[in-house]
Amino acid sequence: MKIVVFGGSGFLGSHVADVLLEREYDVTVFDLKRSPYLKGVGRMVIGDVLDEMAVSGALKDAEIVYNFAGIADIDKAKVNPLETVRQNILGNSIILEACRKNRVKRFLFASSVYVYSNSGSFYRTSKRACEYIIEDYQKVYGLNFTIMRYGSLYGPRADEKNWIHTILKQALAEGRIVRAGDGEELREYIHVHDAARISVDMLDAQYGNKHVMITGNHAIKIRDLLVMVREILNNKVEIEYVPSDEEEHYEITPYSFSPKIAKRIVSNSYLDLGQGILGVIDDVYGEFIRENKHENIHIK
Repeated sequence: MKIVVFGGSGFLGSHVADVLLEREYDVTVFDLKRSPYLKGVGRMVIGDVLDEMAVSGALKDAEIVYNFAGIADIDKAKVNPLETVRQNILGNSIILEACRKNRVKRFLFASSVYVYSNSGSFYRTSKRACEYIIEDYQKVYGLNFTIMRYGSLYGPRADEKNWIHTILKQALAEGRIVRAGDGEELREYIHVHDAARISVDMLDAQYGNKHVMITGNHAIKIRDLLVMVREILNNKVEIEYVPSDEEEHYEITPYSFSPKIAKRIVSNSYLDLGQGILGVIDDVYGEFIRENKHENIHIK
C-alpha cells in the first residue's frame, strides 16, 4: 500500500513515517526540505503543498495520505495570518483536491485540540476550517477521512517551537526556567513516539470518517512538570514565573467550542512522562554540546 506523508520531514510527521516504514508500508515523504530521518526504503519528494502539479504528481497510485504540513506554531500563526491561511487552509485543500482526482482511499489530517477552544487565534481557525472542508469532501466526493486532534507533544526531533524542548535547553544553558503564567495550567503531554504509533493505528477501518483525540493519559500542572524537571536535574534549576498577557494558549482546558465530538484514543502502553523527559534532556544536552562546544553547561 502506497502512503504519502505531507510534512513528513517535521517533528511528528517524521516519526509517523518511521512507524509506517517499520510496518512495511510503501512510504513517500513530501516536504519543503529533505528529511534527515527517512530510511533507505522510503522515498522523498521535495516540494511545496501550494504547488498543485507537484502535489498531484506525488499522489500517483497512492491509497492513503497523511497531512502534517503547514504552520503548527500558534505564536507564528498569530503574527502571520495570511501565510497561515495559505499554508494551512489552501495547502490542505490542494492536497484534498489531488486526493479526489487520484482516487485516494483515505485522508488523515493532523488537527489540534485547539479546535475546541476560544484560544489559539489563527492557528485554531485554520484547523477548524480544514476540518469543515475535509468533511465536505467526504459528503460531496466520498473521500474518506480521519481527523486526528493532537494534544501537547514532546520528544526527540522537536525544536524551539516545542515548549518542553525550549525550557530544557534553557535549563541546561542558564540554570533556570522562565515560565509565563502561574504554573497552574493543565496539559496532557504525549510522547511523540506514542502519538506516531497511534496515528498509524488509525489506518484501521473502524476509524474511517471519524474524529479522534490523540493526547496523554494523565493531566499534569505545568508547576508540577517544572518541579519534576528540576528534580531530574539534581535540584540545580531555578524556576521563575512571570506575568503573562498571552491569551492564545488555553489555561486548564481547551473546551469551549463544540465541533464534532472526537473519540479519545487511549493506549494501554505508553512512555512514562518522567522517562520521556529524561530522554529529551539527554537529546537536548547532546544538541547543546554540539552547538556550544566551548561554553559551560550550567547543570552538572
